[in-house]
Amino acid sequence: MTDTTPPQDSDRSHSDTDKACGVVGADQLTALAANADNHQIPRWLLAELRSDHAGEAGAVMIYRGILAASKDPGVRRFARDHLETELEHLRLMEQLLPQSSRTALLPLWRMMGWLTGALPALFGANAVYATIDSVETFVDTHYQEQVDRLDPEGKFKALRELLVRCQQDEIAHRDEARQFAHNKRGLLLACWQWLVGAGSSTAVKVARRF
Repeated sequence: MTDTTPPQDSDRSHSDTDKACGVVGADQLTALAANADNHQIPRWLLAELRSDHAGEAGAVMIYRGILAASKDPGVRRFARDHLETELEHLRLMEQLLPQSSRTALLPLWRMMGWLTGALPALFGANAVYATIDSVETFVDTHYQEQVDRLDPEGKFKALRELLVRCQQDEIAHRDEARQFAHNKRGLLLACWQWLVGAGSSTAVKVARRF
């Protein structure tokens, strides 16, 4: 398979953006988790956090699926870098959301995430980057909808800031995928991107409820 190793300046650490979520203090996370555990947050927000947790669990598996199926050095470097960020996101969401409030469908989301990463990896680097572009485009919108509903100076200011920082990480992932992808995409890949976006939207709706 052709080596699509990105340029050297793309091999940098993502510490400036990918680790941004970690700036929220442990005391704030504890307070937010206590709120969720005591059901002192709005029902809609609890449902959104449940979908965020499910999404981050799925994202971790997307990159693990890519690593399981791809031998391309550039793709593997890309996946390893972003897997580290998604694992950090997942750890944060696990601190925010009590286990009793998490979706019961996590095994399904993990399996679907793995397939979403592994299947395009079998078809080469461009399919991987197009898939991440679609996933992160949806995630950007999903986080923005939550951010828009939270008062920047209100009770959940710290949570809003955390969501914004995580959103910025996802945007960085999307933009990097676009940088490495080929501009020309065939009908099959376009259909796959539509399916990934539609599947992500459906998964969020289900995770909010179950």
